Amino acid sequence: MATTKLGFLIQRPPYKSENPKLALTHAISSQSVEVYLNDGDLVTADVAFIGDGVLNCLKNQKTMEKYGLSSTESHIKSSLLLDLNVMVCREDLERFGLTENDIVMDAEEFGADMTVKVVPFSEITKMMEDVNHLLFF
Repeated sequence: MATTKLGFLIQRPPYKSENPKLALTHAISSQSVEVYLNDGDLVTADVAFIGDGVLNCLKNQKTMEKYGLSSTESHIKSSLLLDLNVMVCREDLERFGLTENDIVMDAEEFGADMTVKVVPFSEITKMMEDVNHLLFF
């Protein structure tokens, strides 16, 4: 039984780029590979928002309303529904003057049990050291 650990590090802001949403799309889709795995093998995914990337986590995004596109907020909530480990760097939130009240923390309306974890950068560094594949977005 083998577990492949994927790490998605989102460091770009949500403006003028699809990269942050693409990272979440890849993390979500990584959970559908079980049909290609040997019995007992797993793929896990951790997602961390750092630097300007923490701005992707702001609540009440209106992209569907204004542009007809799914929001990064809905992708974060879908990630939580799939029990992905989603982390936000505490130091970067503070740098922008943001708190947990300003960002997506859960997906209760979807029935998700997982919540976003606001963690120090040292915990994100540990995650980066523990994964088999680290992807930067």
